Amino acid sequence: MSVLSDIVVILLNGLQQGAIYVLLAVGLSIILGTLKFVNFAHGALYLVGTYAGLFVALNVPLSNGKLYEWGLTTLGLDWGFFAALVMVPLLVFVVGLLMERFVARPFYDRPDTDQILVTFGLAIVVQELFRILFGSNSLPFDQPERILSFGSFAGIPVSGPVALPIVGNFPQWRLWVIGITAILVALVYLLVEYTDFGLVVRAGTRDAEMVRLLGIKITRPYIVVFGIGAALAGVAGVVGGPLNVVNPTIGTNILVPAFLTVVIGGVGSIAGAVVGGIVFGLTTAALVSLAPAWSQVGLYAIAAIVLLTRPQGILGDEEVAP
Repeated sequence: MSVLSDIVVILLNGLQQGAIYVLLAVGLSIILGTLKFVNFAHGALYLVGTYAGLFVALNVPLSNGKLYEWGLTTLGLDWGFFAALVMVPLLVFVVGLLMERFVARPFYDRPDTDQILVTFGLAIVVQELFRILFGSNSLPFDQPERILSFGSFAGIPVSGPVALPIVGNFPQWRLWVIGITAILVALVYLLVEYTDFGLVVRAGTRDAEMVRLLGIKITRPYIVVFGIGAALAGVAGVVGGPLNVVNPTIGTNILVPAFLTVVIGGVGSIAGAVVGGIVFGLTTAALVSLAPAWSQVGLYAIAAIVLLTRPQGILGDEEVAP
């Protein structure tokens, strides 16, 4: 491979890795920027999305855990990835609504430390629950061969290599992850910036009391915002599952990079979350390719440099800087 093709491969892999960060960071950012709620259980929503996607899309073998002890040696519906991409976000959206109503809402007026403690505790409970049910071993989450696959029906192929200029063969699923992320983030941006719903949410962010005096029940848009953020984490779990190891610790492992993405991009900024995710994705891909031992350190170094030079984040507003 030439130097140019190596660079392009790193760019594509970085965009794919960044896409997962972007999906998580946009969900975190709209919750943190709108509701001022620090949700350390966001990684648990990613965990739920990954396992739910595994369950809907495939039929997976189990080798330990309570379900295995109860006689369930295989688990799944084998309905294909299209079904997972439709059903899992809806499921995690409902989980997000329940989390907002019963976990987040009682803590809106409490200090950040209380919010962190309760959501981090919830994340640990969810992680251990999945460990008990599915065991500690990693489960196989193969990349889908086709986006639609019901019985003998043949849909759109998404796995295997695709020939690209300069690069040559490149895994198709990584391109699908980038495309799905771009579409979803664009839809969320249009919803927040160009609809009456988004107008109410943004007005409530600036002055919730004024919105209430106008007769608008601000709690309804807020709970929907929380649900949308949760659903994006669910999508990240479905599309990112086949590209990473699937075990009960994945939610905790991806939480810190997701929060760093929000911080360096600018809290509450969707565009900032996108920029932060791309920066982190490209940094990760470059370091994994050139200096694997420094891949994790590089993320923190980038975050430190950004916060030292621009405390409010790359695209954050100065008044919301910590």
